[in-house]
Amino acid sequence: MQNTKGLEAVIFDMDGVIFDSERLVLACWVELAAKYGIRGIEEAMYECLGTNAADTKAIMLRRYGADFPYERFRKEASAIFHERYDNGRLPMKKGVVELLEYLAGENIKIALASSTRQEVVRRELRDAGILPFFGQVICGDMVKRSKPAPDIYLKACEALGVIPQKACAIEDSYNGIRSAHSAGLTPIMVPDLSAPTKEMEQLAAVILPDLSAVQEYLALASCQ
Repeated sequence: MQNTKGLEAVIFDMDGVIFDSERLVLACWVELAAKYGIRGIEEAMYECLGTNAADTKAIMLRRYGADFPYERFRKEASAIFHERYDNGRLPMKKGVVELLEYLAGENIKIALASSTRQEVVRRELRDAGILPFFGQVICGDMVKRSKPAPDIYLKACEALGVIPQKACAIEDSYNGIRSAHSAGLTPIMVPDLSAPTKEMEQLAAVILPDLSAVQEYLALASCQ
């Protein structure tokens, strides 16, 4: 329960935290890998978790070579994903709305810090009906350096008008937890595709199974 007393803001990652999207994106890439004979795609995509578009491309080109047609494959995977899950069909994680309502009721500021580009982030939040909860939405194309650098969380705190030490970050990826910790926030890990490691146990204030448990954690901490 350390570091949550006097909490002023909670900053969410999006993919893998709010939406059950990371496994769906991975499934689209696995389909492409089978179609085009791309080896090791799951390992490559795991390395990309939490990073923005530029860093993801750099990782893929480093793994597969400078002549790898990443942009063509990315557009094809994106088309498959959006055809299946746009217009409110993207499944949300358990406890999302309840946690957002709880934080709003406690007058705790809410922001988003997602490595995904702003156009996609706002559309998905709007389609899910939860965009109004977020006082600030900071995206991967709004900062120079991607997670695990602290930039996106520092920008989110600045936009909310809170110091990082008064904010929690809810993350699922290693790079996200590293980013939040480096920025001085209190990181809460809710694992999705990546299981916690010893590093994550050291960097995260707590590791919880879902957002319902996060709500219980924050409610209990506020009573301490």
